[in-house]
Amino acid sequence: MAAVAPPIRIADPSDPRIAAFVSIKERDLTGRQGRFIAEGTVVLRMLAAAHRAGRGIAAEAILLLENRVAGLAELLAQFPADVPVFVADARVFDAIAGFNMHRGVLALGRSDAMPGRDALIAALPASSLVLAACGLSNHDNMGSLFRNAAAFGVDAVLVDAASCDPMYRKSIRVSVGSALTLPFAREGSAAELIHRLRAAGFAIWGLSPRGETEVTEIPPAPRTALLVGTEGEGLPQAVLSAVRTARIRQRPGLDSLNVAMAAGIALHQVASINGRI
Repeated sequence: MAAVAPPIRIADPSDPRIAAFVSIKERDLTGRQGRFIAEGTVVLRMLAAAHRAGRGIAAEAILLLENRVAGLAELLAQFPADVPVFVADARVFDAIAGFNMHRGVLALGRSDAMPGRDALIAALPASSLVLAACGLSNHDNMGSLFRNAAAFGVDAVLVDAASCDPMYRKSIRVSVGSALTLPFAREGSAAELIHRLRAAGFAIWGLSPRGETEVTEIPPAPRTALLVGTEGEGLPQAVLSAVRTARIRQRPGLDSLNVAMAAGIALHQVASINGRI
């Protein structure tokens, strides 16, 4: 374990050393330019793992409620000594964050050195499972997709530029930190994504209630990519026309499943037939 530097006490919410933590919710809306906020002990642990892995995600600073420090000593030791740990009492902590933070555990990280889409696809192993999303706009669904992807052995998550940012605070939290440890890229159009995956030898299946094949009948393949769309509208017709499509059998009367639920069912099926779980 690394030597843990003494925590730095913050008594003034306007202290410039913790400026990046100020007004978290408002900063979520305006963007962080390559940086993100990790929230909670479980996510902090995942950030430590991501930092050690050296894949383009790194911790920059940690802010803790004073009564959380002792219980996190072992976890804090997993971060390099040059990552400062700031500590504040409840009044100052809430004034910094801008709302009552019951978890009392925040970290600032950066993700500006992650590989791009094409480099990520090129680095995938010969046997690979990819989850791709097009036009996904809900941060809760994005986080749930990452959580499911991690559970079923997905090698990478690829989303188009029209999708929301997986590094948004709520997405990271809902993913229970999987967005920090699972390789992903967010760029380009759905058409470009399909083209790159097909060129890399992937069998591409778009999930849709109108799919041509039962999801249980998707055949094994060394490389499979599952493609999902946004809530409500689902995948555009242009995308569905460009790939094979699969549906999940359900009782009549409901339009469709939640996208994260549908992805979880399909990922379990594909991971099972390919011996990944």
